[in-house]
This record gives sequence, structure tokens and C-alpha cells, in this order.
Amino acid sequence: MSRFIATSTAAVAVTAVLALGGYAWAQGPWEAPAAEKGKKNPGGNAGNGKKLADVNCASCHGPSGKGDGPAAAALTPKPADWTSAKVQKETDGELFWKISNGRGPMPPWKHLPEKDRWDLVTYVKSLGKK
Repeated sequence: MSRFIATSTAAVAVTAVLALGGYAWAQGPWEAPAAEKGKKNPGGNAGNGKKLADVNCASCHGPSGKGDGPAAAALTPKPADWTSAKVQKETDGELFWKISNGRGPMPPWKHLPEKDRWDLVTYVKSLGKK
């Protein structure tokens, strides 16, 4: 009987996750740890960051970083608009931490070399200067 209950409970949990679009965790404010916020960008290359974003990020964040890529419609929460005041106000360290660790439908990008992640941060920040 307990095996049946455990199996039924697992089935209900899987159904709930699927019904919620695959995400069963609360999505409160996404904040980097305090120690990460102050990390300084060692000088990324926005051009390389753009190339990396085109390959790795545009399907969700869109070709201009506005969060309107073709995959965005199916995602909850929606991808960030990198041109927004909210994103532009984040420190380089916060963006680096978010890119590295991901959350929800945003995958972690720790497999990219650290230099490339800083290049992505530099590119994202360059979008606020246009």
C-alpha cells in the first residue's frame, strides 16, 4: 500500500510540474548574493559578447536582447529585456552571476569560459548605451 501511495504522490507531483510549464518552484526576485554584486568586470569585449549572444542567447532573449526571441513565448518567466532600466541598473557582478548560474528556464552558462561570460556582460551593458 505504501508503495502505491509513493507512486501516486510522485505521479501527482510530475503532473503538477507539467501543468505549471515544467517549473514547480517559486519565482521571487532574482538577486545575486551580496558578495557577487561587487565583482568587477576585468574588461570584456562587447563584439565577442554579441557573437556569443547570437549563438547562445538570441533564441530566448532575441536578436536585440529585448527578451522577444522565438522561444520566449513558451517560457515562464519570460526572458529579461537586456535593454530595460531594470537590467541596466544591475552591476556587472550581478549579471555575471546570473549568466553563470541561471534560474528557471535560464540555463547556467558556467561551461562557457569566464572571459566569454564577462564578454556577454559587457555586451548586455552596451545595449543600455544606445
